[in-house]
Amino acid sequence: MIKNDLFLKALKGETVERPPVWMMRQAGRYLPDFMKLKEKYDFFTRCRTPELATEITVMPIHQIGTDAAILFSDILVIPQAMNIEVEMKPGIGPWLPNPIRTSKDVESVIVPDIDETLGYVMDAIKMTKQELNNEVPLIGFAGSPWTILCYAVQGQGSKNFDKAKKFCFTNPVSAHQLLQKITDTTIAYLKAKVAAGVDAVQIFDSWGGMLSPVDYQEFSWKYIQQIIDALKDEIPVIAFGKGCWFALHEMANSGASALGVDWTLSARNARYLSGGKITLQGNFDPSRLYSPPAEIKRMVTQMINEFGKDSYIVNLGHGILPDIPVENAKAFVDAVKEYKAN
Repeated sequence: MIKNDLFLKALKGETVERPPVWMMRQAGRYLPDFMKLKEKYDFFTRCRTPELATEITVMPIHQIGTDAAILFSDILVIPQAMNIEVEMKPGIGPWLPNPIRTSKDVESVIVPDIDETLGYVMDAIKMTKQELNNEVPLIGFAGSPWTILCYAVQGQGSKNFDKAKKFCFTNPVSAHQLLQKITDTTIAYLKAKVAAGVDAVQIFDSWGGMLSPVDYQEFSWKYIQQIIDALKDEIPVIAFGKGCWFALHEMANSGASALGVDWTLSARNARYLSGGKITLQGNFDPSRLYSPPAEIKRMVTQMINEFGKDSYIVNLGHGILPDIPVENAKAFVDAVKEYKAN
């Protein structure tokens, strides 16, 4: 059994002495040891080499002491497996040289054999589980179908994903075909992760907030719901939609075990909009980790008081930024570990 199971208890809504804590993107770019590996190996080499992915996944457990590990990987390994070329360009980020723009492009996208295309992820999970030695749970993840479509059609990151939205609104039939292919691949991928040994999965809908509430239902949420339906009986599922506060009521009734919320929503409104029963995760502003450690600790304590210690997982409202001092990340985690309920 897992020695520190606070995270799993919180996902079940059980009473805990203190909430668990982990950070999105905790395995990576702010850690000096990670930067050394980054200088030696390019991004997708790190993702595809189980030994490297394991080493990076375990780093924050040993160095800052989070209550859960999240596998080092990327949401864009899915389109790669689906016959969509993805590169990681320094200074630009994700770069897709042949974006999907037409019905014909959608036809060339495949639903792959997961073992053949993404077996290296499962190898990394098995190796990481061995390395963690049941100290803490391991989280697997995937991007939401809509968020993957955003990159596949836009071809790179964007402030508004205008090309992705144009594709959906001018060619909805092809857009839905692409979304369904991504959904089918994602379900198979996450099921393989469960079989390989992850203890929970998270769906990242990083660009869900780009859509209006009506379009969100059509182009994002109904596909996330398919994924939750396929997995919820096997494993706890966390759904995180950045900027998707308007969908929290629906998300709370989805069968997900927990919902991630970003920093633009108060704890009180998050509890109210989600119906007050489901476990929530978040929602510290990642930029607030630039504050002095004493200030970070004060704010984290206040955040826990506002959400309540039960049915709550302490996290950021999005991924940790690359230039956050390690001592500040540690202050964030330590504040949770030192928490005493009033």
